[in-house]
Amino acid sequence: MNWKLAARATKMNPSVLREILKVTERPGIISLAGGLPSPKTFPIQAFADACAEVLHNDGQAALQYAASEGYAPLRQAVADMLPWNVDPAQVLITTGSQQGLDLVAKVLIDPGSKVLVETPTYLGALQAFGPMEPVPASVASDDEGVVVDDLVAKAKDARFVYLLPNFQNPTGRTMTEARRAAVSAAAAEAGLPIVEDNPYGELWFDQAPPLPLAARNPEGVIYLGSFSKVLAPGLRLGFLVAPKSIYPKLLQAKQAVDLHTPIFTQRMVSAVMKDGFLDRHVPTIRALYKRQRDAMLAALTREMKGLDVKFNAPLGGMFLWVRLPEGIDTVALLPKAVERNVAFVPGAPFYAGEGDPRTLRLSFVTASVEDIDTAIAALALTVREELALLGKRSLAPEPV
Repeated sequence: MNWKLAARATKMNPSVLREILKVTERPGIISLAGGLPSPKTFPIQAFADACAEVLHNDGQAALQYAASEGYAPLRQAVADMLPWNVDPAQVLITTGSQQGLDLVAKVLIDPGSKVLVETPTYLGALQAFGPMEPVPASVASDDEGVVVDDLVAKAKDARFVYLLPNFQNPTGRTMTEARRAAVSAAAAEAGLPIVEDNPYGELWFDQAPPLPLAARNPEGVIYLGSFSKVLAPGLRLGFLVAPKSIYPKLLQAKQAVDLHTPIFTQRMVSAVMKDGFLDRHVPTIRALYKRQRDAMLAALTREMKGLDVKFNAPLGGMFLWVRLPEGIDTVALLPKAVERNVAFVPGAPFYAGEGDPRTLRLSFVTASVEDIDTAIAALALTVREELALLGKRSLAPEPV
């Protein structure tokens, strides 16, 4: 048969991250690549109890079709846990927050629409937006988030700006209070809608991040959240909070996709969350991830000494960002690192425009402290070998 593809299908590309994850399945690889929560944090017994409870109390309803908006008690729970006044009628339960990005793209993007993103930004968002054929424009960004002057300069005719203020994927950076205030005010003045993605916001280490952008201007922001990082990603359960003016169209887009997010999953999560479970559970995740972040920072400081390698110290989340010396291309470096049994994610695919080939993303949440030490030592040796090939460094590590 001669299958003729739609033009939008040409905009669909394989996920670089998913392809890299295939490499990490090789035995012996220590993966610092995938954005996977640690399975040690999954509350298996809590879900076993909730599963039995849901089936016993209302099994027929839990296995039936349900409302597209989502399970009412879960929508209320989402509204209650957010730090601003949210009407549950504005909450739409989604099949993972990735579906929220897809719905936003379908409702807000026409071919040729200008969409603003951070530099760099979440690769999954670029993939979700791509089939709608936008023209993504990168906004200059620094350690505090997007640069307000550049945001204002590029805001004209943009459909929205997509931002991850908390522990951003891929860089791990957090937008400061002052920058949030400035971004919120500038977007409101320019009439620029904001799509705020916050899957990592609860994973702070020492103090909670500043208030969301949505709390500052609820009518100008679509807010996305997820249960993947605080409960389990296999649930594929997320949510969005939208202004009432745009909510009906997002709901209609969802109805066309899957009718509704699995109601059994929604009811289980609602049962797990009752009685303040997240308030007890999430601190255990924070403590684990902080230990592993500290171990990775210590290993990078020790092993990369003298190599002119730059990296940040994220205040929460799952990732940190590394910039290697000029001349190194991390896409070409990856297979050499894999030969030494360590994997990472090259940074260039996270850019909407031309990427920085020297950058890479490391995840510190799934590897043990011992494996982190081993992996960073192997990565440093790989970098030293690459620099030696470029004639820039000797192979010998500098004394600590």
